[in-house]
Order: sequence, then C-alpha cells, then structure tokens
Amino acid sequence: MIRSFSIKIPDQAIDDLKMRLRRTRWTDEIVSSAWTYGASLSYVKEITNYWLNTFDWRNTENEINSYPNYIADIDGVSVHFLHIKSEKKNAVPLIITHGWPGSFLEMMKLIPILTRSRIPFDLIIPSIPGFGFSQKINTPGCNFWFIAELWSKLIKELGYEKIVAQGGDFGAGVSTALALKHPEIILGLHLNYIPGSYFPFLPSGEKFSEEENLYLKSADEWYKEEGAYLHQQRTKPLTLAFGLNDSPVGLCAWILEKYYGWSDCGGEIENVFSKDELLANISLYWFTETIHSSTRLYHENSKVPLHFSKNDFVQVPVGIARFHKEEPFPPRRFIERGYNIQYWKEISPGGHFAAMEQPALLAEEVISFTEKISNT
Repeated sequence: MIRSFSIKIPDQAIDDLKMRLRRTRWTDEIVSSAWTYGASLSYVKEITNYWLNTFDWRNTENEINSYPNYIADIDGVSVHFLHIKSEKKNAVPLIITHGWPGSFLEMMKLIPILTRSRIPFDLIIPSIPGFGFSQKINTPGCNFWFIAELWSKLIKELGYEKIVAQGGDFGAGVSTALALKHPEIILGLHLNYIPGSYFPFLPSGEKFSEEENLYLKSADEWYKEEGAYLHQQRTKPLTLAFGLNDSPVGLCAWILEKYYGWSDCGGEIENVFSKDELLANISLYWFTETIHSSTRLYHENSKVPLHFSKNDFVQVPVGIARFHKEEPFPPRRFIERGYNIQYWKEISPGGHFAAMEQPALLAEEVISFTEKISNT
C-alpha cells in the first residue's frame, strides 16, 4: 500500500532543539588546531549560533512538501520516498539511493535538472530504513540485501518494469545488491562510489596488478587515518548514539566533520555547502532521532560484506562517475573484475557528496550514461 505523506515537525520539537542548543557545554581545544583533531570548535560554535538564531526548519519542510511524498508499506516496513514524474513522455525511471551521513535531501538539487533534461526521468528518491522518515528496523538483518529487496518491490508497486539505479556511499551498495539480485528490472547501474566492502573474486593463480595493490595499500592507510568513525559505527554504534541522540551539537559535529573531510571544499566547508544545506540534513537526523538506526547499518552490512564469489558479477551495464576527491576509490581494473563497466568518467571538481557539491556534473553523467545504454 502506498499513501501520500507530508512533513510537519511539531513546534515543541523545534523549541526543545533550541533549548538544548542554548545549554550546550562547550569543550576545549588545542589552540589554532582548526579541523586537525576533528570538527573545528570555532566553526561548530558559528554554525550552532546560526542554527539557533537564523536557520528555519520550516523552509526545509516547505521545500520537501513541494514535491510528491509517499509512504509505502512493503513487507511490513514503512518506506518514505519522493516520486517526481517528468512532464515529458517516455521518461526513464531512475531510483537514486543516498548514503550516510546524508539523506534523501542530498538529491534536492538534482530534481529540477533530471526531470527537465534532454532525457527526462521519473525520479524515485527513497529513504533507507532507519534514515529520515522511513521506519527504523529494530531487529538484525537490515543490510544492503534486505534494502535491495524492498526497492525491487517498490519499483514493481509503482508499475515500472525496468529502471536505472544510481547511488553513492550506502546507495552504491544497495544499488549493487539490487543489480545482482534483480538484474531483470535494471536497465543500468550508475555509481559515483564503490562500496567499501567490495572485493572482487580473484581466480586461482591470478594476482592483482601493481596498480590494484597500490590502491589496496592506500585504502588501508586511508582507513587508519580517517576510519575511526567506521570502526565505531560497525562495532558499537549504540554507545556512540547515547551522546549524539541527546546533544544536537554533538550530532552536528559528528556529521559536519565528514562533510568537511570528504568533500572537495579546499579547506573551507562553505565553498561547497551553505549553512542551510548542512543544517537541513543535520536537523533531519535530529528530529527523526535516527543517528543510531542509520549508523547501525554499518554493523549490519559488516556481517554480509560485498565479497564477490566466482559467480558474482554485475551483468547489467554499469557507469562510473569518479569524482577526484572521492577517496579511497579503486582503479578501473579492480572494479571491472566485478562490474560490467560500459561508461567511465573522471570528474573534477567534486567529492563524496557529489549530488550536493556538483549536482550539474553528476546529473550530466547520469544523463550521458542513460543515453549510451539506450542507444545500444
């Protein structure tokens, strides 16, 4: 069953948020350390002041509600999604899946571009269970494969026979699982990230190339320097959540640091994101109390990593948009061992949050990939 949905956060929840912001107990820092030890204290204070005195959640609500919102009940799981149909005929259905610490709000800049492009799209933009307004799954097993099964049923419920799937971060994992489990409904798979747990099958006697081995070494170094969040969230996410679910500034800092570190911002976070964009996403996590239900997806996925066996191969056409600040990112040969790459583009500028940082560039790659597979 699918029903219409609109968002209205109670005034009391907004008042409670502001009360908590006013009562923040600030930490100290190493003098002039900026972002070296984590989220910059001066910037967190600056954006907290803006959150308290300037940011208006109702503007975010109005933007969300300006599009058709729905809740689908799929196998007892409530899934929130936007479904924006192009005004043009013969539109290509496209499902775009977000990641962490993002949300469906990442895709807002893509909507006007993709629905009016030279190849028009019908857009399906769902929220992963445990994110935003989708249901939290409080039993083990909510992983890429579980979510992909939900998506396949949502696609069929909406009346689409075949669809293009796009994703970055967790969205890349969900979309990969969807293409592996249900290739019959996938026209093409477009990714701007390769799932972190992906490891291709290597036949007996074959070795990785020097380029691939260098990537594996560099990825290991990246996780040693930047992967503390990952280790915490895939091992003990609940312990972390006690603090982040209770302190809006703690939540803000935890998420902000990723937007700073993973984006192509050149050391200034507001080179690519406005305060309003950042706070809309952080506020969504706060009001829906989804920091634990979102981060424990790391834990659930760790039990079933995307380690390909001999018969695992994404057969559908695959397009890759490799934004230059997205790290770590495997070389093409490493990916081709598991994916049928038909389109590849190196792109600069841009980082992990491509849909927010460079929406026009990402949209163009999705359009060009769709053109290519439509003409073959």
